[in-house]
Amino acid sequence: MVSLISLSFLALQLCLATALNLHDLVKLPAHEASQVRAPIKKLVQHDKLKHLAAHDVAHAKALIHRARSGAAKFSGDSQVIGVEIANLVTTYIAAIDIGSPPTTYNVIVDSGSSNTWVGANTPFTSTSTTQNLNAGVAVSYGSGFFSGFEVLDLLTFGGPLTIPNQSIGIATDASGFNPLDGILGIGPIALTTNTVQGQSTVPTVTDNLASLGIIPASVVSVSFAPTNATFDINGELVFGGIDDSAFIGNLSVFPVTTTFPASLFFGVDATFVQGPNTILSSAGIVDTGTTLILLTQSAFSAYVAGAGAVPDPTTGLLSVTPTQFAALPTLDVVIGGVTFPLIPDAQRWPQQLNTAIGGSPDLVYLIVGNLGSGSGLDFILGQFFLESLTISAERFYSAFDSSGFVGLAQTAFTGAVVNN
Repeated sequence: MVSLISLSFLALQLCLATALNLHDLVKLPAHEASQVRAPIKKLVQHDKLKHLAAHDVAHAKALIHRARSGAAKFSGDSQVIGVEIANLVTTYIAAIDIGSPPTTYNVIVDSGSSNTWVGANTPFTSTSTTQNLNAGVAVSYGSGFFSGFEVLDLLTFGGPLTIPNQSIGIATDASGFNPLDGILGIGPIALTTNTVQGQSTVPTVTDNLASLGIIPASVVSVSFAPTNATFDINGELVFGGIDDSAFIGNLSVFPVTTTFPASLFFGVDATFVQGPNTILSSAGIVDTGTTLILLTQSAFSAYVAGAGAVPDPTTGLLSVTPTQFAALPTLDVVIGGVTFPLIPDAQRWPQQLNTAIGGSPDLVYLIVGNLGSGSGLDFILGQFFLESLTISAERFYSAFDSSGFVGLAQTAFTGAVVNN
């Protein structure tokens, strides 16, 4: 079984060597770009919003630790470096079918990890398509972990999005994922390094779709339509292409940074400008598994000073008065000379959810948090960079290319006021 997955990986590498990349797709007319879509939805667990800041910090630390320890050989618990801090609070969800007859699993869509696994809640059912690799697997996410064994199995999103032999982790022990079943990792393949016993890396879902010729490139993009619902199908994963109707202007394509460890993720080099002041110029990542926008300690301190904010011990977020918020400057994120503006409303926690995090209805809370010491991963652009929480109004359209590119574009909601 191990030799089978190794041969699959070799075929993947040969195919990807001649595949299109995000730069190529941007140049193609929309009608010529072959792409396949899978619906996604967003879950906001309101009863867990008070744990939001703690979850994000723990998640970030786990990302960095995992990247830095990736060269270590697999052992049964080598990747499990912590216990549960808090359940995931806001998550993108996709439904996948595994096996024949299939079992449906609701999994988190995560660009900051690359292993696909199930079994955290809905038990895994072995069928005639299941091939047990007799290999252990373990990954920690800061907000939780899983360990178990690896299989090859039929995985489908429906229609042409079907992979006959996808490598999938089956959890025998998992914590921090209730009420969901696991993770669909859409990050670069390097993030699977030594997570599976006897395997250096594991081919991802996106890469396998490309190697099978189902999509023309190892690209997946994420888009959402506005909704006020807590658990509603209002988004799409577009495999193999981009959705021109989901953004305005041009999609800007940036090479993944060469700065380690951000280089292992969908990392970019960026400069953060708050009003007249440059507060950070470094490498970081775009991550759908993080909720807040996190800045390294020195940049965070500069942001706090520029905003006149104070840390709120109850919510774990920064707070300002309405008068201070009225004077809050735009936070510009400049990547490759292209500016992505976070207007004051885009830096604000939704006012209607103040009490859900234990906050005061009379204060304004900010969604920029403290990453601590990043050392080569000095910021994380999480879900709040991509969209607003309350109505899922997409601020910036995002596309992720496993061959080493990140695409971003403004949308109709980039400058919208939706959080007051």
